[in-house]
Amino acid sequence: MRRLSSRIWPWSALLIVAFCVLVQPAFASTIADPGRFLDQAENLRTSDHPRFVQMLAQIHREGPQLTPAEQWHLRYLDAWETMYEGNYTKSATQLREVIDHSGVPVLATKASALLLSNLSINRHYKEAFELANRLTRELPEVRDAEARFTLLYFLSMTMTSAGQTDLAIQYARMMESALPAGETLCKPLHLQVDALEYGKRLNSASHELQDAIAACVAARQPVLINSLQLIQAHVYLRDGQPRAALALLGRIAHDIQHSGYQPHMLWWQMNRAMAYAKLGNDSEAKKAALAVLAMSRPGDKNGALRDTYKVLYQIEKNQGHAAAALDYYEKYAALDKANLDDVSARAMAYETVQQHVLVQKLETEQLNQQNAALRMQQKLDAKAAETNRLYLALLLMALVFAGLWMFRIKRSQLRFKKLSHLDGLTTVFNRQHFMGEVERTLHLLEKRAGTACLVFIDLDHFKRINDTHGHAMGDEVLRQVVVAGRQQLRPADLFGRLGGEEFGILLVGCSHEQGMAIADRIRCAIEATTVECEGAAIAISTSVGLACTGAHGYDLRRLCREADSALYRAKRGGRNRVEAGAEDSMPIAI
Repeated sequence: MRRLSSRIWPWSALLIVAFCVLVQPAFASTIADPGRFLDQAENLRTSDHPRFVQMLAQIHREGPQLTPAEQWHLRYLDAWETMYEGNYTKSATQLREVIDHSGVPVLATKASALLLSNLSINRHYKEAFELANRLTRELPEVRDAEARFTLLYFLSMTMTSAGQTDLAIQYARMMESALPAGETLCKPLHLQVDALEYGKRLNSASHELQDAIAACVAARQPVLINSLQLIQAHVYLRDGQPRAALALLGRIAHDIQHSGYQPHMLWWQMNRAMAYAKLGNDSEAKKAALAVLAMSRPGDKNGALRDTYKVLYQIEKNQGHAAAALDYYEKYAALDKANLDDVSARAMAYETVQQHVLVQKLETEQLNQQNAALRMQQKLDAKAAETNRLYLALLLMALVFAGLWMFRIKRSQLRFKKLSHLDGLTTVFNRQHFMGEVERTLHLLEKRAGTACLVFIDLDHFKRINDTHGHAMGDEVLRQVVVAGRQQLRPADLFGRLGGEEFGILLVGCSHEQGMAIADRIRCAIEATTVECEGAAIAISTSVGLACTGAHGYDLRRLCREADSALYRAKRGGRNRVEAGAEDSMPIAI
């Protein structure tokens, strides 16, 4: 399984409901002090969630007299519970009402922090990052310890979802130095583990994971403990320790079921399916995987569901059920693509917001500079020459700032343009760009009477590899072939994928003899390459056709025709060999 990620980063999603304090006071049968009752309920949100739900029902049922501040506190807790249940749209509306109309600064700050995670979960990334920027600016003004702690908590989570690992850890460490009364290190350490896992910096030997678990056990935080132990089980699986993962999952089974929190139950079953699959127990793996499907809701696009489809695909493939395997693979591929699209959307939204902040900053700076120039003009009318020089300096600064901004945008455009020239699987040139570059290079070589050799490469019996081992393994073979071929090429040579298992190379500045030698080295390097598949090595060989400008001139179509003809002679001659164009032994006069 690839790193534990999802359309919404899963561990961050688990954290949204993980914020509470540790006090668990006794309760009376009636509500004598509604304000104190609401504080007690808030303190139990995740340490004893069933009791929290009972208290909310009780205060709504008995309907005691509440002050306006207490009414808004109750509405905030209702919004929290709505979000816990997964109704993010309704919760966002409730939170905005608290923020805009409560008139209680501490409550508005806590509601803003919770809305920050709500927007991320609901994929409103641009709005979430804009809110994060605003809350970051307001952070120095937040004096209430609990509100500041809450705000830092959700800022750290949001930065984790944006892939800003170091910034997320920085916010979590700020929480450590500003713990409210009664709070522990459980939540800050948990956030650091979440950020490290998202940044792929965590392994089974990482002390941060054990420190966080110990802190949360001491603090009696069952939701956070379950979240950390699910991360630890995943780390065991990633580090090749499925038995350790199964043992851990067995120990926490009762706690997971008791919490009733669906994301935890989904990831618990998915990790079990992965562990059993790695141990070769397809029966138990399938049972756990189907349990994930049974718990999932229509339209779900989480990481647990994606990885479950992958497990089921492997199981059906192992059992020879081709149709079922293909169906599960298609579902897995669709969710995997959705994950990549979501990651890209988050990254693009974060970059867009940062660009917007930069533009606003530039506009503000420019306006301030212009105002300063006007004030100076009013005071120094007699110094027209000096004022003119000031205008020029201000204009130059504005141009520099605008130029830097445009440079940044242009650099992004060039990066996207470069990606459009590459083959998505192998990262060499795609066919269209490769042919264009070859034609341009041949034109330049013709002007200065240079030489080059066009090489066509086609993998032998590649269809057999796809049919036997699957297209995923076929893709890995193509990637390994490119790695082997690149090691034999020089910086000036061009390498492209023509389609399927066929590749093209232009060896610049090579004679026929040199081209044949390099082509044969490539063939040997590919032949020496093996790809492991389920304990067995897949042998690879290739047929190579070569045509040189010395024999066939600089016309691209003719060179392609001759190289292709030579390639088919290599195929007919027994494969795994290099053949040259028909006239390469008799160079033509140019």
